[in-house]
Amino acid sequence: MHAAGPVTLSLVIPVFNEEDSLDGFLVRIGQVFAREAQIGLELVFVNDGSTDATLDRLLRHQMDDPRIRIVDLSRNFGKEAALSAGLQTATGRIVVPIDVDLQDPPEVILQMVARWREGYEMVLGHRISRRNDSWAKQTSANWFYRLHNRIAEQPLPENVGDFRLMDRCVVDALLTLPESRRFMKGLFAWVGFRTTHVDYERPERAAGKSKFNGWRLWNFALEGITSFSTEPLRIWTYLGAAVSLVSFGIAMFIVTRTLIYGVDLPGYASLMVAVTFLGGLQLIGIGVLGEYLGRTYIEAKHRPVFLVRRIYEPKD
Repeated sequence: MHAAGPVTLSLVIPVFNEEDSLDGFLVRIGQVFAREAQIGLELVFVNDGSTDATLDRLLRHQMDDPRIRIVDLSRNFGKEAALSAGLQTATGRIVVPIDVDLQDPPEVILQMVARWREGYEMVLGHRISRRNDSWAKQTSANWFYRLHNRIAEQPLPENVGDFRLMDRCVVDALLTLPESRRFMKGLFAWVGFRTTHVDYERPERAAGKSKFNGWRLWNFALEGITSFSTEPLRIWTYLGAAVSLVSFGIAMFIVTRTLIYGVDLPGYASLMVAVTFLGGLQLIGIGVLGEYLGRTYIEAKHRPVFLVRRIYEPKD
């Protein structure tokens, strides 16, 4: 059990070109926590290289709200890096990553805090439906979770995003992980700790547009699979062995038929099919190797996950 007294909560909020969403988000946060005297709130906004007026609007809000801290990254590093920057900056005893689009309702945070007081160190926000997502997004998400959880050593909880409550011990553990290519959902699951969840209905986005298109989601899925499983490499070993056995069987059949019936004219079409099929398999296998080799190459450089241009404290 965690103490029932006052606690400091840090909200980590990555933003990229979200000037239209900030006002409504801050109003909603103010409404939710206005009567929560036992929760000291810290708002850590991470400006991930926005090219609109996001930073200027944040600075204006900061003049009126001393709870706001702004981490301004030197360029756009991506949400995973921005989230890592926010976790590194947050000072609260408990930390909750949340987006400004209000698809993750701030009211759920109060339920998470209640579960944390029961002794849990991580409280997941579990979406009970994805009805506001497109059919393609729902289908691809379901297939990704099925594939990932079948081949990865540490499964991911389905229909759970970055929205969760973490105790300080969880945040400190995450900050010790050294990789520069960070798939945060996998890292959250990998560290473990005592975990539970709260269910919630995910509404439509309040303002602005999602920055994740189909191509980015595809690359994100590849990142998740290759970050926590070497099973794709093993699959190609088995596939190569299977193709070799089939080829050996076909060769024995041809030899036997030739000895019995004599030599006939080989078929051009079947030859082209065999060559292109095996060539395609080889190229795909090389591509899988390249995915892992590329990640190894990037990790070997030991570049930082992000670079901070400036941290704007309330008195700056």
